[in-house]
Amino acid sequence: MSQAVSTLARSRLLALAVLCAQTLMIVLDQTIVNVALPSIQQDLGFSPSSLAWVINAYGIAFGGLLLLTGRLGDLIGRRRVFLLGMIVFTAASLLCGVAWNAEVLVVARFVQGIGGAASSAVALGMVVALFPEPGERAKAIGAFSFVQAAGGSIGTVVGGVLTQAVSWHWIFLINLPIGVAAVAVALRVLAADRGVGLAAGADVPGGVLITAGLMLLVYTIVEVDGHGWTSAHTLGFGAVAIVLVVAFLVRQARAEHPLLPLRIFRSRTLSGANLVLMLLIAAMFAFQYHIVLYLRQVLGLSAQGTGLAMLPAAASIAVISLVASARVTARFGERPVLLGGLVLIAAGVALLAVIRADGSYVADVLPALLALGIGFGFAMPALMTLGMRDARPEDTGLASGLFNTTQQVGGALGLSVLAVLAATRTDGLAASGVPRAVALTAGYRLNFGVALGLVAAAGVLAAVTFATRRGAETEA
Repeated sequence: MSQAVSTLARSRLLALAVLCAQTLMIVLDQTIVNVALPSIQQDLGFSPSSLAWVINAYGIAFGGLLLLTGRLGDLIGRRRVFLLGMIVFTAASLLCGVAWNAEVLVVARFVQGIGGAASSAVALGMVVALFPEPGERAKAIGAFSFVQAAGGSIGTVVGGVLTQAVSWHWIFLINLPIGVAAVAVALRVLAADRGVGLAAGADVPGGVLITAGLMLLVYTIVEVDGHGWTSAHTLGFGAVAIVLVVAFLVRQARAEHPLLPLRIFRSRTLSGANLVLMLLIAAMFAFQYHIVLYLRQVLGLSAQGTGLAMLPAAASIAVISLVASARVTARFGERPVLLGGLVLIAAGVALLAVIRADGSYVADVLPALLALGIGFGFAMPALMTLGMRDARPEDTGLASGLFNTTQQVGGALGLSVLAVLAATRTDGLAASGVPRAVALTAGYRLNFGVALGLVAAAGVLAAVTFATRRGAETEA
């Protein structure tokens, strides 16, 4: 009996390792490309305006398909959707690595986004299903959230090393051995599930509406920097995207077999967790983007030096997520841990809101990175657990896809809004004769100040939303 239990435990750990490996690949791919963009532009002849599509083609497909692929996992089986997504992502990575012109790379990146969405949308739901016991689930979600959070910092370092030591092609080709190994292990350790069947939710028109709406919404957001918030392009495409999403919701309320059963939003914890997540990720995306610019453009660090400078945040997230988060959550419950983590994140962002043009990494940045890393290491696993707690077994893929969609939309929206605010502030000061470093720093301070407001709003919303769960958490 003990041997059977031990075998089951090893199998579940291997399954968790596969899901974390997939998540690491996806997160790395979203950040590793940034460092290599100048080399890609030079080799493949991208124009300055078209270069952004190396990023945007992936993001549009990824963000647009998360909700649909998450629901498909519930209908036809999460294992099947996960494996298909991994295979598509790995094959597209090969095409990216051997791309011989700009058009091929952009198309391959779009296909990468499709595969990434399919595998990512069901991953969190599979983690929840693998570990039904609360203590084990907390540890598993801690490991999963660490990979999600720390992958960005790791991607910056790996991207710089590979691009400088070999070539930009290897930032994509490195996915091949990881992807092949992950698929091979997944076939052995991930239990097959049949799903509830397409008849339970095969809403093709609804799928078309939400996919088109989300893709168009992500496209509109990522193009704001080039067109402006009040341009006809942004307002027109944004209005069409909103109409498509509203039409999708109306159809879901009337369809006999909806793709997205609206009953899922009756869960106060799931709805509240997604709203909190959107505010938090909007602030964190903007933080990651602008702190890198501050290190590069104001403090003068190299690409590799910047990546290494971000490692304390990743290390803090690792230690807290993997070692302390589950134990502290078991002792105090998800709500207090989430609120405490948000307080630490707010403290870190507040420190960045007063950075100086003549500052230093040790005095001005490092303390903030440590506070942010520790806070995020506590907050994210607690938030994921709260968000997935009330999802029915047949809806875990959908809830997982919804969580990932919220992250993508919140991150893109937060980055676009705060980037425009920071750029406007910097350009205004530079035009009045203020030194460039001072103008840049003022723009970044404004960015971090707004991010602080977003984190504070997330904290208030979390305190109100999860207030009624406190007694249950303490008892558990």
